[in-house]
Amino acid sequence: MKSLITFVLISLCLMPIFFVLADSRSFSIDYKNNCFQKDGKPFQYISGSIHYYRIPREYWKDRLLKMYMTGLNAIQVYVPWNFHETVQGVFSFSGDRDLEYFLNLANQTGLLVILRPGPYICAEWEMGGLPAWLLQKPNIILRSADTDYLQAASNWLAELLHRMKPWLYQNGGNIISVQVENEYGSYFACDYNYLRHLHTLFRLFLGEDIILFTTDGNTDKEMRCGTLEGLYATIDFGTETNISTAFIRQRRFEPKGPLVNSEFYTGWLDHWGEKHAYVDTDKVCKKLGEMLAMGASVNMYMFEGGTNFGYWNGADHDTRFRSVVTSYDYNAPLSEAGDPTDKLLAIRDVIRNFRDIPVGPMPPATPKFAYGFVTLQKVGNISSLLDTLSPQGPVRSQYPLMFEEIKQYYGFMLYRTTLPRNVPEPTPLISPLNGIHDRAYVSVNGVYQGIMERDTALVINVTGRQGDPLDMLVENMGRVNFGSYINDNKGLLGNLILGNDVLTDWSIYPLDIDTAVANGWLQSAHSTHSGSGMEAGDGPMIYSGTLMPKGLAWDTFVKLNGWTKGQIWVNGVNLGRYWPQRGPQQTLYVPGPFLSATQPNNITVLELERAPSHCRILFMDRPQLNNTGQKT
Repeated sequence: MKSLITFVLISLCLMPIFFVLADSRSFSIDYKNNCFQKDGKPFQYISGSIHYYRIPREYWKDRLLKMYMTGLNAIQVYVPWNFHETVQGVFSFSGDRDLEYFLNLANQTGLLVILRPGPYICAEWEMGGLPAWLLQKPNIILRSADTDYLQAASNWLAELLHRMKPWLYQNGGNIISVQVENEYGSYFACDYNYLRHLHTLFRLFLGEDIILFTTDGNTDKEMRCGTLEGLYATIDFGTETNISTAFIRQRRFEPKGPLVNSEFYTGWLDHWGEKHAYVDTDKVCKKLGEMLAMGASVNMYMFEGGTNFGYWNGADHDTRFRSVVTSYDYNAPLSEAGDPTDKLLAIRDVIRNFRDIPVGPMPPATPKFAYGFVTLQKVGNISSLLDTLSPQGPVRSQYPLMFEEIKQYYGFMLYRTTLPRNVPEPTPLISPLNGIHDRAYVSVNGVYQGIMERDTALVINVTGRQGDPLDMLVENMGRVNFGSYINDNKGLLGNLILGNDVLTDWSIYPLDIDTAVANGWLQSAHSTHSGSGMEAGDGPMIYSGTLMPKGLAWDTFVKLNGWTKGQIWVNGVNLGRYWPQRGPQQTLYVPGPFLSATQPNNITVLELERAPSHCRILFMDRPQLNNTGQKT
């Protein structure tokens, strides 16, 4: 750790300065007049949250311009650790991960930045932004002064914060404040030594002039455990909260300085099997106007939500595990596809009462196109494609191993063993310790049996003969991102019992479906494997097809009517999970930049349970996010 910090400090000293420094540039807290000061003058920010990792890079400028034209003077940005350090010690800040390019676009647009680098962010993002490789330490206490956690978090922050220092407002950039941790008061640990360590680290890399702050929920317990001397305490709350009561609570922990609502909720998240969230526009506008009239600085969470592409959705666990849907539309002022909504226009009318709105038209919605139906063909079942999907072969173990133990952090693994005896009558296959994390698709001798699911379906009856292969394709549905259960291991977490027999001698296949799709291996495998294994429509199957070019590459929305549950890729890009049977989300967003206007567009679908006989999918010009399907 000492050597890393020394290296970064030397690098900082040698770093070319790309910004013009001016003595007049300052951003501070005026404790006498209870406000922020920007360049020596009182300042109130009106901000909105946007997540660059939930929006294609090609659309960053469009979304930022729409926020600016609404009247915002700042944006708030979470930085997900696991998005930039997917493999321990390997950092990525290019392409869709180019945070500095995003900050530069915001700067060019005229937007200040409130940075929230964590290391934990929540955000309904996989494991709250913490990398799953942390769980290789079985007893690690996340978000605490645990030695292993602190070392990893310190290495990450050393890498990130030295990149951020030139972007601080005082240094010529646009970052006006930086949050330390995130809603820490809602976590069980309440470890002040951890917060002190982070405080020291942030000051070391960012200096003494930048405002460091905390954000916590509207309860005394949360504010007590989440705040620390030297970090400015802010609060978050939504439309159903009494504003005066909330700001009185902030005042108890921060007697002087600006009133700040760091997360004013314009909408809310969706879980599979629940209704699409809706927050009333009139309530949002009324509360926003009241807070701004009080002189409070407000950040609207979210202003645009975007999409949980790939496997990046998070989950909640209160009484049971509840996975967050692919769309992070959030009922926000800008839709998932970045389109201005009536809520945005109403918010702009509120803002114009407090500051000048930029002159000019609001950028229009991106064009949409209904490309129509595409018929898919079966490539094969997962078992028949193991050579392609798991080319390194299986890991063999007497007992099941978790995803993290095999360093397969996301997606799917196939667990295979054999029946220890003849099972002529339906016999319960049981996960006695609720060890299915999160869904298992069960087959015996190539015949699909059904599902086992965390918290809800821990038993399934099976039949077969001694020696028949038992396959369990296990899906990671997204790690818990909030609360005490963020140590959320995936896979089979304990033994399975068939009748009275503990199943042993497992072959465990980590599946790299994304690489196979991106390299076109599944399209080339179609003729070899089509028709093998289970009957079409039963159990985990791969399907592929082609969306022919139409001379344009506009946004669209894909609907899988009659399909059950699975994952879909377009031109090798993982759009995320579909689950129309459970809902509420019925369509997945396909950004135009993912498509080709002139070349055939490859479509790949992993259907996990049952495909419809027609095997068609539909590309539409509008989303359907609010239909609740059957709860299973």
